[in-house]
Amino acid sequence: MTTYRDSGVDIDAGNRTVELLASSVASTATDEVLAGGGGFGGIYAADRLGPGKVLVASTDGVGTKAELAGRYGRWHDLGVDVVNHCVNDILVVGAEPLFFLDYIATSRLVPEVAADIVAGIAKACREAGCALLGGETAEMPGVYRPGAVDIAGTIVGMADRDNLWPRLDEIEAGDLVIGLPSSGPHTNGYSLIRRLLDGRSPAPDLLDRMLAPHRSYLPMVRSLQAGGVAPKALAHITGGGLIDNLPRVLPAGLGATVDLGSWELQEPFASLVAWSGIDDGEALRTWNMGIGMAVVVDRGLGSRAAELGCLEIGSVVPVSGGDERVVFTGSWR
Repeated sequence: MTTYRDSGVDIDAGNRTVELLASSVASTATDEVLAGGGGFGGIYAADRLGPGKVLVASTDGVGTKAELAGRYGRWHDLGVDVVNHCVNDILVVGAEPLFFLDYIATSRLVPEVAADIVAGIAKACREAGCALLGGETAEMPGVYRPGAVDIAGTIVGMADRDNLWPRLDEIEAGDLVIGLPSSGPHTNGYSLIRRLLDGRSPAPDLLDRMLAPHRSYLPMVRSLQAGGVAPKALAHITGGGLIDNLPRVLPAGLGATVDLGSWELQEPFASLVAWSGIDDGEALRTWNMGIGMAVVVDRGLGSRAAELGCLEIGSVVPVSGGDERVVFTGSWR
C-alpha cells in the first residue's frame, strides 16, 4: 500500500499547522470580519465602502530572501516582510489596508515553521490595522527542493476615489523628492546577496541589517499628512531601485535629479557594494540603497519634512524624450 504521506504530503501536519496558527489569525480580527480562517472563504463586511470609495489590491512575495533568512531561522521576520511589502504597494496609491491573505508553499510542511511565519504576518497585520482573513499552506514535494519555502500574500485596501496618488496634474518641475529611510534591502536583491555571502561569514550585526524586516511606511506617511506635508506622489523603492520606480509616479515630460550626497551609505549596502564590485548605477537598480520610499512634495515643504524624519534627496526636473528619467549627482557620504 502506498499512502498520500508516502508520496510526501502529510495531512496530519497540515491539520497541526492550522491548530498552531489559529490564535495568530484570530488576533488580527477586526469588527468587519464575519468569517475568517478555517472556512472555505473569509467574509469581510463592506459597510465602510461608502460612496466615493474604491478597493485597491496587490500581491507580492519575499522572493529568495526566504532561503537566506531560513538558514538562520528567521521565519517570523519573513511574515512581517510579506505584509509590509504589500502595505507599501497599496499605500502609494493612497489606500489603507483592510485585509490580507497569505500563501506559504514548501517541499515538506513543518507546522512550527509555518506557525512562526504566520505569527509574523499577524503581527504586521495588527500594526497595519488589517485582518488576516485567510490563506493557504501548500506542501508540494517535487515542485520545491527539500527545505525550500515560498511566501507570498495578497492585500486589499480602501481609498477615496478623489484622493488617489499620484496626482499627476499637480506635479511640476521644482517639486522636491524626499526619501524615507529603509531598514535594509527589504525584500529585493537577495539572489545577489546570497551569492555574495558564499564563503563569507558576516558579523552578527551586519547579518541583522541584511535580514531586517521590510519597513512599513504607513505610520510615516500618516505623520507627514498630519504634519502638513501633503504628498503628490509616492514610489515604493523595490526591484529596479530608484532608477525604475521613481519614474512610475511622474508625468510624461518630467523626471528627477537625485543627490547621492544627501544621505549616508550605511550597512549592509556599503559591504554589498564592496564585495560585488558593481558601480553605483548597478547598485541603484539592485537595491534601495537606503531609501525605501520616495515622496514628491511641494518645493516649500522640505524643512517640514526633515523635521518629521525625512531626507530631501532631489527634485523634479523637465526631461526630453531621450533623456534618463532619473539622473544621479554627487556621491554617498
